[in-house]
Amino acid sequence: MATDAWRLEGKRALVTGASGGLGAHFAAILGYAGASVLIAARREEALETLANDLRTDGVKVQTLPLDITDSARVIEAIGAVDPIDILVNNAGIVRSNPALSQTEEDWDAVIDTNLKGMFITAQAAANRMKTSGKGGSIINVASILGLRQAGGVLPYAVSKAGVIQMTKSLALEVARHGIRVNALAPGYLATDLNREFFESPPGQAMIGRIPMRRLGNLEDLDGPLLLLASEASRYMNGSTIVVDGGHLVSTL
Repeated sequence: MATDAWRLEGKRALVTGASGGLGAHFAAILGYAGASVLIAARREEALETLANDLRTDGVKVQTLPLDITDSARVIEAIGAVDPIDILVNNAGIVRSNPALSQTEEDWDAVIDTNLKGMFITAQAAANRMKTSGKGGSIINVASILGLRQAGGVLPYAVSKAGVIQMTKSLALEVARHGIRVNALAPGYLATDLNREFFESPPGQAMIGRIPMRRLGNLEDLDGPLLLLASEASRYMNGSTIVVDGGHLVSTL
């Protein structure tokens, strides 16, 4: 039973922000665990490329062009697809500027996507899960920057702090419908976008402040993702799982 609880056969998952990076990786891992996957993002061509790759690996996958800042479209799209059992609420953006240089447009773009868009998506998914009567699991992708500070990303940090609080509040209200809502908060991960920075002296200094003395890899999120997506976490609700190599507990 313990082993079976991790499997996702017969489950249907929706992953937002799935055209690359974390979202594409999450979609693949859920598919390899047996789920059929609906991948959503704004970039249709990238979605089709990922879908073809996953089908080659035997994953059941469909694409859904979706901008989560378009609330009417989100509600319509989630209401129209087959009921989902798992939502990985991953879509997000960042605008990097010093706090005194952040513009109102920066603020609105980040908050509308990372917080408002994520709430609209979670709300629509929860309503769909409630209607289906099967319950489900909603996984909101937060960040350690929702729990601690860094310079140059004020709107992003505020949005991720909001995601963590939204996760708790929504979990409280939908638990009676058999719906679990939890958050996954990654630390700094090695990606093509940040590799050059982390090879620089400031980047190396930052890595030196991580107790495990390394960046995370996408694969470091696989276990926590599958835990939250599967029945292995059936009594977890309103939790935030931090995956950061101990960064949050580093000395000040």
